[in-house]
Order: sequence, then structure tokens, then C-alpha cells
Amino acid sequence: MSAQKSYFRPLVQHGLARPDAALPLAGGEGWFTHVEVLARGRAPEFMPASDMPAEYYVLLTQPRPPIAGLTFDRPRVMGILNATPDSFSDGGVHAQAEAAIAAGRGMCAAGVDILDIGGESTRPGSSYIDPDEEIARVTPVIAGLRDSGCLISIDTRKARVAQAAVAAGAALVNDVSGLTHDAEMAPFCASQNLPVCIMHAQGDPATMQQDPRYDDVLLDVYDALHGRIAQVQRQFGIAPAQIIADPGIGFGKTQTHNLALLARLSLFHALGVPVLLGASRKKFIGTIGKMPVAADRAAGSIGVALAALGHGIQVLRVHDVPQTIQAIALWRAATAGRYP
Repeated sequence: MSAQKSYFRPLVQHGLARPDAALPLAGGEGWFTHVEVLARGRAPEFMPASDMPAEYYVLLTQPRPPIAGLTFDRPRVMGILNATPDSFSDGGVHAQAEAAIAAGRGMCAAGVDILDIGGESTRPGSSYIDPDEEIARVTPVIAGLRDSGCLISIDTRKARVAQAAVAAGAALVNDVSGLTHDAEMAPFCASQNLPVCIMHAQGDPATMQQDPRYDDVLLDVYDALHGRIAQVQRQFGIAPAQIIADPGIGFGKTQTHNLALLARLSLFHALGVPVLLGASRKKFIGTIGKMPVAADRAAGSIGVALAALGHGIQVLRVHDVPQTIQAIALWRAATAGRYP
């Protein structure tokens, strides 16, 4: 192979016919015997997993440490709870705190692992809102759910909102800007030893869908996340053991970009951290599934979620919580040939 940078993607498998030489994937239920070797401007190649560089052996096989007490030995579900009037799918449904709290408790009863509570829409074309307004939307909901038994995540890119949310009971920060929007966000998370979800986005929500371009979307997004994880560790002391990575489906990406990422999602395991997929109800699902109304995209969203499980993805961020949890249970049972 040439000296050009190579990327190693595990060809993930599940099920009973597991060869003795198979390697475990990140402490989860998947395994692999071969990797796809990718490089810019070169056709993919394949090699036995035993021949890949030692550093990738460690990155791909080591179990992911628990985050905020949540283990990653099985798939986890993050339920979307938007306390907003204008989110693309459920804007206004949970705009009142009482409705949002009731919905959150319903998700917890259904078995959700994380509640991701947001007070600012980041849909394409959305506008920035004042932090005080965002705080007023999310803190009553978080306070009302802090005794629910679910891990609470605050979906925000603003440090003041994160501070108020953590004071109310949130224990994880999910920042669609990858901790880049607000210069105070990373220092705050580091000072509180907070776990963070770092997402990739090209551009700001207001403009991100205006002709996004990449040289190679898969490798560009991987390099951006890899660089950002290294930067926040070096600059702020946020360790990879406190980080979840999200390739940011639909954030500065066309349908073609989204599908290229979904087809090779398992590459992101080489980041050495749990991987989250947030594709629920997004526009490409409506386009391909011929469902123009976002609320009608549960089946398509579950189809994408199960494909992601095939890649060994650890966290699925979804709107349709009970249906997704049911689908995961059946996928795992059918794959393993047993229940429980």
C-alpha cells in the first residue's frame, strides 16, 4: 500500500456463525473478520482484520467506557424532546412544559435510555434565538424529568443554556456545532467533567443546506470529527472517554452525502468513541420513502436505524421511541436467535 493516509472500516457482522478469528467490535454485539481500506482518490481495498495496524486494532476492539453511567454493550436509544414551537417534525407539540414532561415520562416508561431536550430548532433555515428564551423553554422540562430515571441530555450550542440545564438536572451536553459555536461551551463542559456529544455540521443551521460541498464526504466528516476530538482533549482536557461522536446526517449535507455516510457508517468506530446516529424523520427519508409529512416517517426512520445497527452504531437519536425500541428488540432477537 502507498504512504497515502489510509482509513480502516470494519465490515461488521452479527449472528451465530462467528469464526474463531473474529474480532469484537467496541465491546458491543457486533464482530468483524475483515476491514475495508479507504483512501482519497483510490479504489477501496480489503484485508483481514488481523493485518490492520495495531493502533486500529485497539481503536476498533476496545470496549467503550460508560458515559454518565450508560454502558454501550447493547444499542441505546436517545429520545428527541423538542420544547420548541418550530422544530421541523414536532415543533409546537411539546412547546408547553407540561406536555413535554408528560411526553418525556412516556418515553422513559417505554424504555428510552436518554432524553435529549432542546429549546432551539436547528432545522435547515432556522433562526438563532436568545439564550434566555431557550433557558425558559428547557429548564422547567428538565426539572420536571430529573427524577424520571432517564439520563437527561441538553441539546444546545450555548454555554449559558448548558449551565442552566445542568443546574436543572441535565448530565450530558449534545452540541450540534461540535463545541465550536460558543467559546465558553468546551471550558464549561471540561470544568464540570460533563460528557459531550460532538456532532459534525458544515455551516450554520440558517445556511447549511445552501449547496454544501465536500471532496469526499465520508473521509471529510471523519477527519473533521477526529480532529475536533483531538482538539478538545488537547485544549480543554475533555477525554475521549467522555465523548460521543455524531456524523451529523442532514447538517450541511445533501441526500447524496447522507447516503454515502450511511453506507459506510462503521468507519466512525475508528474514532475510538461511541457513535450516535440522528437521522429520524429527516427530509431524505421522506423523499426516498415518499412521505412528505415528517410525522409519517416512522417506518423509514426505523429502516435507517436498523441499517445503522448493522454497522454497530451505539446510540440512535429518534422521535418514534416505542416503535424504535420494539424494532431493536426484534432485530436483536432475530439476529442472536434467542430472547432475552
